Amino acid sequence: MSGRLLRLVCTAALVTQVALVPAVAVGVPAPPERPIAELLTELQRLYRETESATETYNATEERLKAKQHEVARLDAELVRARLALDGSRDLAGRLARQQYQSRSDISPYVRLLLAKDPQHALDEGHIIGQLARDRASATTRLAQDEHRRDTVTRGARTALDAQLALTARKKKARDDVRTRLDAVQKLLATLTPEQLARLALLERAQVDGRQREFLTENALDGADAPASPEGEQAVRYAMDQVGKPYETGAAGPRAYDNSGLAAGSWGHAGAQIPRTAKEQWARLPRVPLRQLRPGDLVVYYPQATHVAVYVGKGKVVQAPGPGGKVRVTPVAADPVLGAVRPA
Repeated sequence: MSGRLLRLVCTAALVTQVALVPAVAVGVPAPPERPIAELLTELQRLYRETESATETYNATEERLKAKQHEVARLDAELVRARLALDGSRDLAGRLARQQYQSRSDISPYVRLLLAKDPQHALDEGHIIGQLARDRASATTRLAQDEHRRDTVTRGARTALDAQLALTARKKKARDDVRTRLDAVQKLLATLTPEQLARLALLERAQVDGRQREFLTENALDGADAPASPEGEQAVRYAMDQVGKPYETGAAGPRAYDNSGLAAGSWGHAGAQIPRTAKEQWARLPRVPLRQLRPGDLVVYYPQATHVAVYVGKGKVVQAPGPGGKVRVTPVAADPVLGAVRPA
């Protein structure tokens, strides 16, 4: 089944096991049946919103991971700063005691005149002077270590506050995904098997039309350009994931979401690319659709909320969305925004 109705029907099969179909009161006429085209438009909108919320969740998760690494780094740096400060305090105290024990009220010149061993007096004066210089240096180092400790402490507190805020934002994003998916399930639960079948036929017609137009406009009905060695690896990896379930925020190996599959495929090929579809579109080199080759990433919708791995001959591998599994679909199963090529 083309496009997204496969996952719609899969989801519907699950939710119809739950008593979500609203009861119609006796004697109350049923509401007029909504046009199938209108239902399909609404379902597609709800799924786009779900994917957008998923991408927000993924982006927040990536920022949270980076912030957690920063907090761990600053914590380790703070331990080192405190140890260095303790060492500086010990050194400054020891030098202060040594200088005090060597101090005399008699000037070095008078001591030199009265000394039985002038050379010893000169050496002693040199030692006392060196102690004074060492103490001054230790005092400076102590002040620097205190400043560093205070700076790192403030940075660690700021990073921890940001981590806590991102954790809360991540939870909100996940809740948003669930809320929007619930809206899809509730709508599906009101549809009859006949309506679902008509929805599937309508979407298939839409996809077939988009695919013909896409192939004609971009001359992709002939032979594909050869993939790079890395692109071949990414395609092989993506194809090996076919049949695995969709899961929000997952990047393998057990389950995937759409951008997780793209990032995981190219990560297997040795290229670390951005985690979200929006960042992949924004940061990776773009290629004309006429020059698509296997391994390129095809990005969908004006907001760049969906992505798939191009495998050649007008096909992509994608993790379609909640209730679906990784599968091969026409490249134009969804409205194409453009393509990027990890390098």
